[in-house]
Parts: sequence; structure tokens; C-alpha cells
Amino acid sequence: MKLFHRKKETLPIPEPFTVADIRTEASTCTGERTIGFYDRGAHRLRYAELVRSTQDIRDFYAKYGADLDDRTLQRLMNE
Repeated sequence: MKLFHRKKETLPIPEPFTVADIRTEASTCTGERTIGFYDRGAHRLRYAELVRSTQDIRDFYAKYGADLDDRTLQRLMNE
């Protein structure tokens, strides 16, 4: 019996973004990596989260119910 296990619900992808708008960025000062939805109008990430490993990228995709293949994962890690 799991007392503290809560089922994670998938969130809808925020409007006006799509799965194609998911992007990672790295800080030039610290090298800290973030993932989020790239807003082309504002030239910044929205709904950004910290990325420490490839599992964080997988979790971000799962959070929004999006499919992630190995090719996309490699592209995001190399951005």
C-alpha cells in the first residue's frame, strides 16, 4: 500500500504552443539548462523547468502527454 503516491495527471499543452515549441536553453554564465515552450514573440521560454538529466526532459514531455523519441531527446540535449 502506497500512502504518499499520487497519480500524476497530464496537463494540456498551454495555448498557443504545440509540441514543436518545446525547447531547451542553457545559461551562458552557469551552464544551467532549462526546458519549456519557446515563445517566438517574446524570444523566451514559457513554463520553464530546470533540467539536470535526460530523465527531466522525459518527465517534462510526460507531464504534457507528448511523445518523445530518441532523436528528439538527443537534439534537445545538444541545443
